[in-house]
Amino acid sequence: MKILLTGANGFLGYYLCDLLTNAGLDVLATSRGTCRLPFEQNHHFAYESLDFTDLARTLQVVADFRPDWIIHAGAMGKPDDCALQPAVASQTNVTGTQHLIQAAQQVQASFCYVSTDFVFDGEVGNYNEQAVRNPINHYGQTKVEAEEQVERSGLRWAIVRTVLVYGRPMTGRSNLLSIVQDKLARGESYQVVDDQVRTPTYVEDLAEGIYRIITQSATGIFNISGQEVLTPYDMATRAAAYLQLDASLVVRTNTASFQQPARRPLRTGLCIDKAKRELAFSPRSFEEGLRLTFGDPRG
Repeated sequence: MKILLTGANGFLGYYLCDLLTNAGLDVLATSRGTCRLPFEQNHHFAYESLDFTDLARTLQVVADFRPDWIIHAGAMGKPDDCALQPAVASQTNVTGTQHLIQAAQQVQASFCYVSTDFVFDGEVGNYNEQAVRNPINHYGQTKVEAEEQVERSGLRWAIVRTVLVYGRPMTGRSNLLSIVQDKLARGESYQVVDDQVRTPTYVEDLAEGIYRIITQSATGIFNISGQEVLTPYDMATRAAAYLQLDASLVVRTNTASFQQPARRPLRTGLCIDKAKRELAFSPRSFEEGLRLTFGDPRG
């Protein structure tokens, strides 16, 4: 099976490339700029620089490779950046997705789109796949519009929604837990909100869920996340305890205290019953995710 992956230089991209190539699938990894992935010696791996907002280039790369699946994990993914640069966010997340859909239609590739819990307003939480989308920031709006394009594409498609992905960064991009480790190890305090409810997702679980979708030719929307309900503050204090760092440096705060350009939904979290039932998806516990992220804190 041949897979074209966007966003390959990103956090999830590393883990997807590692999993897919080791499973014997041929992966054309794409991202802007040069390759930051250490898989060049794997004969199942190839890399191509691609800006998917460039339609002609996107059509050419996909036509040359002729993938069975396109996994579209590339995005402008920081809500504040999207709020400050809405036109760029729409061009990247909406128009870019349309370009990839057109390219997939050319070669009749199946299409897996990586989305987010931020398509919801956060009024209820524990959202299932049929919940009404109602984003409260521009990032979420672009992801809704992209989801709708995928659903109308006429392709064999899957949409993967996930929540607050964490794990060991392998290509330089930090996440909540890596920031906690870095700041507390330097003796610095770190303010973390305790009024945003999530179901945090260990990055390898997300990669595994996507792998199960493409290898089982599953279609439709799938929630792929952890199942423990935690706030970012919960995550940070548990990480501090695991790392045997000073948890008092984690300062509890709330969303209103941050002057952020983009609103955050307060209660998201996803119901993963469908993924458990149809994909036999079984996420790791948060404690196991900490162990895999940080290793043995005693060295």
